[in-house]
Amino acid sequence: MGLEVLPTSSLDWWASGWRRDSTSHLLWKIGQVRVRISATEEVVKAEPDGYTLLLISPAAATNPALYTKLNFNFIRDIAPIASIARGPFVMLVNPSFPAKTVPEFIAYAKANPGKINMASAGAADVTHIVGELFMAMTGIVLQHVPYTGDGPAINDLISGHVEVYFGTLLSSIQHIKAGGLRALAVTTMTRSDALPDIPTIRDFVPGFEASLWNGFGAPKGTPVEIIDKLNKEVAAVLAEPEIKVRIAALGSAVFSSSPADFGKLIADDTDKWGKVIRTANIKVE
Repeated sequence: MGLEVLPTSSLDWWASGWRRDSTSHLLWKIGQVRVRISATEEVVKAEPDGYTLLLISPAAATNPALYTKLNFNFIRDIAPIASIARGPFVMLVNPSFPAKTVPEFIAYAKANPGKINMASAGAADVTHIVGELFMAMTGIVLQHVPYTGDGPAINDLISGHVEVYFGTLLSSIQHIKAGGLRALAVTTMTRSDALPDIPTIRDFVPGFEASLWNGFGAPKGTPVEIIDKLNKEVAAVLAEPEIKVRIAALGSAVFSSSPADFGKLIADDTDKWGKVIRTANIKVE
């Protein structure tokens, strides 16, 4: 039987472009009945029956350090079901920028401390936090310039008003291919199939990793047999060529995992991003 995704007033969208039509299609392929995709607090309070799910994004790992008065504890109150996809951020510069590699960028930044403007899609946005991680791990100082979204940041980078941006692949790949932006590196542990000639930051900065990922969760207390059933069905759908193509079109790759492994990813990123946020004193504006 097909799946009805009930309308809600607040959905947990994925910043890199994972949209409702993609989620609905994936859930329809799973074949459950009347599954509701809801906001986190709504899921926390829902009946743990497998019919109310959360589309989880990296915000789940950054919000605990950014918001001190959340009405839930994500790791305690949400049961991970399965991851869906994972993709990189891209370290982008204007083609006129002197550095053509990550080592050259680091050297230039150290020679010009605080003089390089780093765009983000907003203060405390994950694009901001990734840039802070890069600064912390390289010992450089960049001047943060927050924008109101990915688009304005990309536009000003192309115009030369800022010098660097850790943007999403989805929002930048066409500009990279057209020559409007230069990609220095991707932030994941391995190269992206979409940009196979672009190295990883990790190649030059040991231990660096940052990725966009998403997956499904359910209210804590959802029976294990329901979690396992949903996990197996998600994995089966993710193995289908059609779904792989849809996810690749969003700048990501299929990322299938067990509930335990997905839970570990969320916990590890919560710890990592929490340290970055507290060290850099990042505040929601």
